[in-house]
Amino acid sequence: MNKLVLLLFFTLLSLSYIFKIDRLIVEKFNFISSIKESYQDNASAFQDFRNKYFSQAQSIEDYKKENVILKKYQFLYTKNQYDYDQLLKINTIKEDSNKFELVKVLSYVKFDDFSKVWLNKEKTSEKILALIDNDFTAGIVVKSNNRSLALLNGNEKANYAVFIGKNNVPGIVHKNEEDEKYLKIKYIPIWMDISIGDEVISSGMDNIFFRGLKVGKVIKINKMPDMQEAIIQAYSQVREKKYFYTYENIEEKKEILKTNKKP
Repeated sequence: MNKLVLLLFFTLLSLSYIFKIDRLIVEKFNFISSIKESYQDNASAFQDFRNKYFSQAQSIEDYKKENVILKKYQFLYTKNQYDYDQLLKINTIKEDSNKFELVKVLSYVKFDDFSKVWLNKEKTSEKILALIDNDFTAGIVVKSNNRSLALLNGNEKANYAVFIGKNNVPGIVHKNEEDEKYLKIKYIPIWMDISIGDEVISSGMDNIFFRGLKVGKVIKINKMPDMQEAIIQAYSQVREKKYFYTYENIEEKKEILKTNKKP
């Protein structure tokens, strides 16, 4: 039996050699080789695609992180540029016997009231300070929880003494209830003449401001039986400002100290 199997094997091998069957298989069935080559090419292409995809995904993730960092610096630049621009608009006030201090607005006290803001200044004294915008009056500063609370022009409690026109007609700044774009000057003596276009300045008679800061111009006059009121266009656009000066009258404080000294 084994001899028969061995004989059959050699017979087939001989016939294969004689009729060149191995070459015939290769020639007639070369699609097998093509399939193999196609598989290898596709496998290689898939490997390249996979590597490229993961490389792009990692690059996208890196770009996202870089973008977050760049956005952070962009926001910081925008904020600092705004602060710098605001500081450029502030004139340098020379100190004399009175006290000036540059202050920054931190935030609104309440979101529904734009006329009250916190300043970056600690305040322990009860003395009311003047709030100044360049050469203009801007409001007053009071103490609240040892912090500086700025009551801007237009606030109902931002009251200070002024002179109107060339004759220095006295009056007191108040909120204008009819139109908050303007200010109202109350308690103007009825017998004193004022005119539309008159300039209003701080009088210094309140021990808050010194005399001569510009407040605004008269645009309307209301006559009443015993007094008159003036509506004015204020010079300082207080709600657009980020920086102000506070002012404290040191001379007035010295006078008080002298008065309180024991003989």
